[in-house]
Amino acid sequence: MLLRILGIVFPVFAIIAAGWFYARYKRRHGGIDMAFANQLNMDVFVPALIFAALATKHLDLAAYDELALAALAVLLGSGLAGWGIARLLGEQPKTLAPPMMFVNSGNMGLPLLVLAFGEAALPAAVVLFLIENTLHYTLGVWLLDHRARLATLWRVPVTLAAIAALAVNLAGIEIWPPLYLAIKLLGDIAVPLLLFSLGVRLALSKLSDLRIGLIAMVARPVVGMLLAVAVGWAMGLTERDAAMLLVFGALPAAVLNYVFAERYHQEPGKVASIVMIGNLGALIFIPIALSLTLK
Repeated sequence: MLLRILGIVFPVFAIIAAGWFYARYKRRHGGIDMAFANQLNMDVFVPALIFAALATKHLDLAAYDELALAALAVLLGSGLAGWGIARLLGEQPKTLAPPMMFVNSGNMGLPLLVLAFGEAALPAAVVLFLIENTLHYTLGVWLLDHRARLATLWRVPVTLAAIAALAVNLAGIEIWPPLYLAIKLLGDIAVPLLLFSLGVRLALSKLSDLRIGLIAMVARPVVGMLLAVAVGWAMGLTERDAAMLLVFGALPAAVLNYVFAERYHQEPGKVASIVMIGNLGALIFIPIALSLTLK
């Protein structure tokens, strides 16, 4: 079991470490700018990954409705827990609640779930990512700025790719195999680049508040896993979906939390600490989640 867990988490954290070491090296030799690579990933490679996963005519969309609702319940429940913990700590709820709610479903979740549950689990992993990502760009933005225009969600390439893929799927359109292969190859770039860029981001982040970072490092995965177990049992999820939901619940805070905190001036230093320490804590909590789900 230990070797199996190591085989799953090692590629994930090895690529993150590669990004971290590269960023540290480049910082001493002129610096590094991942802005263009990250923009390219979110505009081209991740949408291609989502389209390739959801556009296949063999996808049974109805099979993922309960998993999507369960993920939504886990995310919202984690956010409410974060709000309460912030009140107890005397912190601003808008600083802690979003990182508790919005997890690293892209950079870490997609590759981790595929490695743990196989390529057949990719559509389910994409559904989990879309639920989290959509909620982050709507509720997450609204929490930080009630005047923000949520209509911009429909201009996000990831959203457009999902809509296009679902339209193709529901219409029963068969994509020309060479075209599908080209899209899939573009999508294959997304996962390692997501992990590498996460390592770069962690290397460039600065710790400004260890207290809230350490508390969130434990609270985020523990609350997420407890909610995943409760929701999975209450909804009667299949064994695989319940297992995926548990790993999903154990994921650390998304890097996008820091980006939004900086944009809306919501204590970005503290959020950066939550994100950075939480992703380091994933070295502990992800293996725990896998040990609870794998047989």
